[in-house]
Amino acid sequence: MDRFAPVLISILFLSLFLGGCGSAAKSVPDTEDTTSFDFDASLDRFVSASVPAGISVHDPSILKADGKYYIFGSHMAAAVSDDLRNWTYIGNGYKVSNPVFLDLMKNEEAFSYAGNKHSLIRTDDGGWHVWAPDVIYNRAMGKYVMYFCTSSTWNASNLCYAVSETPDGPYVWQGALIYSGFTEATLPHTDVLQYVKEDYAREHYMKSASEYNFDDYPNAIDPTVFYDHEGRMWMVYGSWSGGIFLLEIDENTGKVIHPAADEEHRVDPYFGKKLLGGGHHSIEGPYIIYNERTGYYELYVSYGGLNREGGYQIRVYRSKTVDGDYADMNGKYPGKNTDHANDGLKLSGNYMLPSLPVAYMATGHNSAFADDDGKRYLCFHTRFDNATEEHEVRVHQYFTNEEGWPCLLPYETNGETVTETGYPMEKMAGRYYIIDQGTAIDATIIEPVVIYLTEAGNVYDKYGKAGTWVAKEKSSFMHMEINGITYSGVFCEMKDEAGTDVFVFTAAGNNESLWGVKYDQ
Repeated sequence: MDRFAPVLISILFLSLFLGGCGSAAKSVPDTEDTTSFDFDASLDRFVSASVPAGISVHDPSILKADGKYYIFGSHMAAAVSDDLRNWTYIGNGYKVSNPVFLDLMKNEEAFSYAGNKHSLIRTDDGGWHVWAPDVIYNRAMGKYVMYFCTSSTWNASNLCYAVSETPDGPYVWQGALIYSGFTEATLPHTDVLQYVKEDYAREHYMKSASEYNFDDYPNAIDPTVFYDHEGRMWMVYGSWSGGIFLLEIDENTGKVIHPAADEEHRVDPYFGKKLLGGGHHSIEGPYIIYNERTGYYELYVSYGGLNREGGYQIRVYRSKTVDGDYADMNGKYPGKNTDHANDGLKLSGNYMLPSLPVAYMATGHNSAFADDDGKRYLCFHTRFDNATEEHEVRVHQYFTNEEGWPCLLPYETNGETVTETGYPMEKMAGRYYIIDQGTAIDATIIEPVVIYLTEAGNVYDKYGKAGTWVAKEKSSFMHMEINGITYSGVFCEMKDEAGTDVFVFTAAGNNESLWGVKYDQ
């Protein structure tokens, strides 16, 4: 972020804005005494000497069961926690003895299409891949059901499912659900022709006899399953290739329900409803959760390449109906031929904040859940600015702003709660380290700069007056106009990564997330 440009706002607009939001600031003078403001953004004195190493579960999908939190991730990794911060492995790695998966690596049927050296589609390394599992408690079956994928090439994949009596397994493989990446030679070894005619499959699903139509149809990986607010069960899935797709699940069997074709509404009779993406643009790791407070379904996806410098990041869209259309803050969604960098509210990417010993990079592939007390969380993995591809799990609480958009807190959760009655002015005003996540998809690490929120409702950066802010009375909601963008968010008290008490705000505007961190100084 180069700087915050001054914002020119008419007196009439300000009076309406401040009055309508119930601001604690009663007037906004054009000038204030800023001679004592310190805009030095040095982080040396805030960096934690050491942060306990976290657990490495890639693509973590979170489940709460029996009063504990479980995460399941790629490469057959899984862990459990009592507090969303300290995790213990319950299984990890491609081995027959992995207790979460019952003999999966000996199951020839599970890998008959994709995933090992004996399969029809050979992997480059002759091995196998088990990616992105997601577990849900199926109310009708009375069992825990895991949805996951076996994969060979970058689009030859197979969605599968397994069941268990307990959340920690062992999960017993039940069968395959969806195939992708097939060719004329491998099509007969899939179930596709049970649902569409052969000429339809050839015309739509294949570019040629030897090439799958990956621009229009999905890579069958990254499944997540959820209940809608009416009690119906759905699976959202897909990675790059033709984008993100949605299929209904038969709650009684755990299997997918193939819909009738509806080309006008982007419904395919085998793969289901296309929600977002296509043209092999980066978009993957979909996760849908219904928000009772806002009445919206929130669709989270990740953009960019998953490696440390790939620009991996979390985006969110929303819809009033489970099957869309899902749109961002500007009413848009990425299609096959669109530059998707500006589409979707970007919640987290690469950033540095006070107390972090090293910058976080490639924060992505999240899951989400609402806890028993109504608090809402995102669980994701992050890499670091340490020249390696090491990754760890992080869980952050998120709130929705006054307009119902998710706003992610900047630090790992530690039991924080927002006030229902508002914060005093002396708590809200002051010196903040802020970062704007922007909308770029690249390796750039967003570094913090210093701004001041004054009690008169002004925002100052080192160049002078940069905008205005207001806090809604008797609530945690806040609004800020800065650099030509209006942000809406919340204030909250929490702890930074070193355990120091901080006061923060998290806000969203124009598909960008703005975070601010204030210390008592």
